[in-house]
Amino acid sequence: MRACYLALVALTLTPPLLASQDGLITAPVAVIEGRLRNQSFDVVLQAGSRFKGDRTSHGLLHFADSSYMYVKLAKAPPGGEAFNNQPRYEIAAYALQKLFLDEPDYVVPPTVARMLDLDQYQRITTTAGEPTFRDVGSVLLVLQYWALDVTSKGVFDKKRAERDTAYARHLGDLNVLTFLIRQQDANAGNILISDDSLQPRLFSVDNGVAFDSPASNRGTEWSTLRVKRLGQATAARLQRIRSEDLIDALAVIAQFERRDGRYVPVERTVNLDPNRGVRRKGDVLQLGLTETEIDGVRERLEWLLGRIRSGGLTTF
Repeated sequence: MRACYLALVALTLTPPLLASQDGLITAPVAVIEGRLRNQSFDVVLQAGSRFKGDRTSHGLLHFADSSYMYVKLAKAPPGGEAFNNQPRYEIAAYALQKLFLDEPDYVVPPTVARMLDLDQYQRITTTAGEPTFRDVGSVLLVLQYWALDVTSKGVFDKKRAERDTAYARHLGDLNVLTFLIRQQDANAGNILISDDSLQPRLFSVDNGVAFDSPASNRGTEWSTLRVKRLGQATAARLQRIRSEDLIDALAVIAQFERRDGRYVPVERTVNLDPNRGVRRKGDVLQLGLTETEIDGVRERLEWLLGRIRSGGLTTF
């Protein structure tokens, strides 16, 4: 499957796009997001993420613009949220990193919410399909870019962080994000590092157990601050984040409107209910973090900045 995917990428991405990326994410983020959110697609290859029939799968998608992309597809549970299946947490983690990381340093690959009609969903998967919400024939999916040439081995290496500044910088970026979102599932495969030792980029690819979620039984070490130093650019951008920035980025992360018995994506509007993460009012459906969940991010950010100011967390 990997060889087929790489051959198709070489055929469908232009040289300028390939030259501008690092090989792990092979197109500009805006292009990837646009395809995942808006373009129709067919599934060329597909398999369960961990086993046959798994609730999440990864597959090679063929989009309407003739491009190909390898992605993770995760179906939302009935009602839109459940333990270890929180689409809004996955999307919020992706959105939060944009407040302090530049695109080449993203630690969560492009991640979007996508609604499909039930018949569309059943054409692209072998798993059972049912609408996410009983009164509308749409299925809510999380689509996430699937990075190749990554591994779960050697992700956290204290000695390497002391001698390898590139690795230490990317590790710091990753740990800041996992700390801010309170990532509580250290299951092998959730945190990955590139195979290329010269470009040791790290990723957090499964963030469904985070924010106010109960902890996983696979370990919670990534919810703590494990590094001793951060890159100066990351530290500086963290200090510029305002409370209103958190609200704007996290309170409403996706919005849909019911039209002719299906949900279609629309522009974000005012928060319908700060106390709920999945909000429905009339024909409008919103996903976002609750006021309490955003307050938790703010408190962790303030603690982190205090560590930087006191010298408990150094910069380089």
